[in-house]
Amino acid sequence: MTGSYDILIVGIGGQGTILASNILGEACLIEGRHVKGAETHGMAQRGGSVESHIRIDGQFGPLIAPGQADLLISFDLLEALRYSHFLKKDGKIVVNSHMVLPTSVYTQKLAAPSEDEIIAGLKKHELCLLDADRIATEAGSPLSQNVVMLGAASAWMPLKPATLLESVRRLVPKKTVGINTKAFEMGRDAFGKH
Repeated sequence: MTGSYDILIVGIGGQGTILASNILGEACLIEGRHVKGAETHGMAQRGGSVESHIRIDGQFGPLIAPGQADLLISFDLLEALRYSHFLKKDGKIVVNSHMVLPTSVYTQKLAAPSEDEIIAGLKKHELCLLDADRIATEAGSPLSQNVVMLGAASAWMPLKPATLLESVRRLVPKKTVGINTKAFEMGRDAFGKH
């Protein structure tokens, strides 16, 4: 592979976006790959937008320019639409089928696109849409939805699934290793069914 493989992870504060990016960074270190990353989460604690840029084998800065991401992992439908312009023409998206409406929709009486409209807008890219919340609950905890998403996205990443799983085991709280291992594997299985 020449150049970097660029992954943008987006979500809303509290969904585990930062842990997901840390898991990818740790996996790169395990494999001896060069990795650069940056994240923005200024309003994360209030349910604001969170984005993490991960550049695997990148030689330049940590930020992904619009139109340059190989993979977008989104924990929310609206966030996927908001950040889809970061993808290359042949970019891929793994997105959780749930949507959290921003407060402005209510306070300013703004119109929000429907789920069908969002999905139609995302289909210009290769799309894996899954119900990560349901899968995470089945795995043992709704808090593991970020690991479900990484499991699904692992099919499109230049990292070994076993390395990603080892990284999950190292970074999640010890008492949740079993749940998160199952969540990762269920995410991988869900990718095959999308």
